[in-house]
Amino acid sequence: LKARSTSRAMRSFSFVALPAAVAALVHPASHLARAGRRAVVPSAVNLEEDAGGLKYVALTHPSGASAKVFLYGADVTSYVDADGTEWIAVRPDAKMDGSKPISGGLSHCFPQFGPGEIQQHGFARNVDWAIADMGETSATFELTPNKYTREIWDKPFACQFKVALGPSSLDTTLTVVNTGRGESFDFQAALHSYLDVSSIGAVKIAGSFEGSSYLDKMADPPATCTEARKEITIAEEYDRVYMGVNDPVLKDSGKKKLLKIVNSEGYADTVLWNPYGNDAMGYEKFVCVESVKYDPVPLAAGETWSGVMSLVPEPRELSGVTASSPARSPALDSERTLRPESTAVWRLESSAVGAPL
Repeated sequence: LKARSTSRAMRSFSFVALPAAVAALVHPASHLARAGRRAVVPSAVNLEEDAGGLKYVALTHPSGASAKVFLYGADVTSYVDADGTEWIAVRPDAKMDGSKPISGGLSHCFPQFGPGEIQQHGFARNVDWAIADMGETSATFELTPNKYTREIWDKPFACQFKVALGPSSLDTTLTVVNTGRGESFDFQAALHSYLDVSSIGAVKIAGSFEGSSYLDKMADPPATCTEARKEITIAEEYDRVYMGVNDPVLKDSGKKKLLKIVNSEGYADTVLWNPYGNDAMGYEKFVCVESVKYDPVPLAAGETWSGVMSLVPEPRELSGVTASSPARSPALDSERTLRPESTAVWRLESSAVGAPL
């Protein structure tokens, strides 16, 4: 498919082949109104609208599972499993009108995680993404440079984010492409995942934490420490980057379930965050277990990087989980976007590399 933007802020880009009925929906006009950040959504797309006016895609699976994904930030703000349990949280103080990034969901941090040379967590979470493909159980969203993003980070990139509901999992794939012909760039990527919990005091987070190094960002100054615990509990304000830990398992005694965060590709690190004691943020009802590529990824022209993360819920009775070797999500063997099974970074065929954006 070669899609053409109706805005001068975007350029043509060759991506995956899509059904003819969907092809016309790709790259809605993205002359981003209101400070250059809001995309025009084509009326032909069957979208729903939140009370704040933001458009979203509602996905359903025959198993009874459902998900909700906003075009604004390509943010997954709900995943209800086949048993009816909600696993994703949105903070009570979240702005749902597009005036700021949604405080909740699986929020994208790209091309920067945290503070740095550009704005906090980059720009991917506070722009509308285009719809590249839609179905009953999956949707793919796309972000390419426009005037707003170039003013912040003028690099030749394209991102796709696929969300797919399986019978027993929610599967996500973020694909980042360097669409240039000569320029390489570095980036960070993360899913700032807000996970719904019965109570922060009822939660333990298992994984290969014991003996790992972490950056405690709450220390003054921030300090690198070694984790002594096998399972993490949270009873204070928490913001820690666990380097090399990517197999967290959320155990919620109140829900009598556990949630495996299966990072099967790309995401190498885990960030745990909770604003403990902050009632306005609703600290008691969520914990952020973030899938992160903390060290910058160098991406040469024509190369692709993928981050693959699945949420896999199970009854807590099945909690004999070896966190260091998490089970593979059953839906991950379905069709992938722009990548082979064997590697996270590969070179596109020359025909798929458009002119520099």
